[in-house]
Amino acid sequence: MKDRVVFLDRDGVINVEDGNFVTRPEDLRLLPGALESIARLTAAGWTIVIFTNQSGVGRGQMTESALAEVHDSLRAQVTAAGGHLAGIYACIHAPDAGCDCRKPQPGLLIRAAQELKLDLSTAYAAGDTPRDIAAGHSAGCKTALILSGHTKTYSPESFPDPQPDEVFPNISALAEWLISSR
Repeated sequence: MKDRVVFLDRDGVINVEDGNFVTRPEDLRLLPGALESIARLTAAGWTIVIFTNQSGVGRGQMTESALAEVHDSLRAQVTAAGGHLAGIYACIHAPDAGCDCRKPQPGLLIRAAQELKLDLSTAYAAGDTPRDIAAGHSAGCKTALILSGHTKTYSPESFPDPQPDEVFPNISALAEWLISSR
């Protein structure tokens, strides 16, 4: 069982979150330091998995094959930078579908753990929204809030429960902390 695992939300953590669906590979604009951070985590022995809500498919604004092209492009960029993604798990359902994989539900994390033989109790789930933190918490992961997307500032009083275990300004700071702490 792999115990050095980090789940990363996609939009707002790895790529720019601008409120629009990323429907084509050329729309995927990576945040500064994202590729380098994934490469550093890979080199340090971390298993990296993307977990992302992509309701554009369920809303009819993109196809599953278009989403696959976006993710293929992301994988290629990560690989070219020296990183590795063990998996990309996406909820493609509309927000009102009632599925167990749309964050804040933990379904994506649980499915990834089963398929990739990951230990959720030692994993980190990192994202930029309360729903990312809630999904990680529900799955039994430690959680990290990244302030580079939807959430720009953090105070325990204004953030809904569950609270994140750690808070970082960006993926680079998260990677540095994970590498130095283990």
